[in-house]
Amino acid sequence: MSTVTLPAPRETNAAIRPLPWHRMLWVTWRQHRLGLAGVGALLGVLTLYVSLAGRQLHQAFAAAIACHPASSIACAELTRRFNDLNLHLANGFVWQPLPPLIGAFIGAPLLARELETGTFRYAWTQGFGRWRWVLGKLMLLALALVVATAAFSVVLSWYYRPYFAAGKQTAFFSQVSPLTAGLFDLRGAAFAAWTLAAFAIGALAGMLIGRVIPAIVVTLASYAVLALGAGMFLRRHYMAPLITTRPNLSATALVVSQWWTKGTGFAFRGLPPMNLIQQFCPPSAVGAGKPSPGTLAQCLSRHGYTQWSSYQPASRFWAYQSIEGAWLLALSALLIGTTVWLAHRRAS
Repeated sequence: MSTVTLPAPRETNAAIRPLPWHRMLWVTWRQHRLGLAGVGALLGVLTLYVSLAGRQLHQAFAAAIACHPASSIACAELTRRFNDLNLHLANGFVWQPLPPLIGAFIGAPLLARELETGTFRYAWTQGFGRWRWVLGKLMLLALALVVATAAFSVVLSWYYRPYFAAGKQTAFFSQVSPLTAGLFDLRGAAFAAWTLAAFAIGALAGMLIGRVIPAIVVTLASYAVLALGAGMFLRRHYMAPLITTRPNLSATALVVSQWWTKGTGFAFRGLPPMNLIQQFCPPSAVGAGKPSPGTLAQCLSRHGYTQWSSYQPASRFWAYQSIEGAWLLALSALLIGTTVWLAHRRAS
């Protein structure tokens, strides 16, 4: 009687080796290369435009500050030319929609589209694991966006450099505080940090809502609330402001508040009342033309009034950048971690 030898059964409980990270990164690139290419093309076109406009701006600024005497007609014309260049870019608000738009249209659909179409069920069964799948997609795209926006921020910092230069002989826009809302978050680490935060908000919104259009709307609304809150209330209190009675603060300082005292008591806040100006400091008393804040302070000081100013000096720019970049990075890490945790806990 012959015997038949059967092959040994395979081990059914052997651990499945997870797919390597580079495979996931390649899949992520294949899925989102069009979106990343769109962001790169947009920032590339804007970089070219800012470079061309900035070259004209810097040339006009150099001509204005090199002109002597500053009170001459020729110098006034050069100053006017500098003032008239790119007024729509001067306050920086034209660039503010970039971070929320990138976050809304790259971050929000990242997971929401997979959940809305149901393709996440297939992706989660490909031997990579759902949390590694989500983390790999988020980290690669976040890194690409941070690098691209940080490079664009360098160009913006160069463009706005003349606006922060000191000197009374130059144009009005050359004396703006680098801490001014609209300009502060375009330079240094802030622009890339805000873009990262917008992306993280979008990813979390897409994970929670699971639909692309509502996730985009929630991302834009959430970013607007966060940005307005930081610009109007939070940023000016990163460090304790300095207090001075000097009537003429540097134009590059960010004034937090101003108030007046008479003797040892509080008088009023903000600008002097018109009746007080007409009583003590009419134009004939302070000189021809409209009185400046400095001349008003000097005039009212002769009648017992003292002006107090609470301000943030321009020298704190990089300290402020570090503070804002740090809390935005921490917030982004928290949002991304929450997104990964929700993906790990989500039922298929």
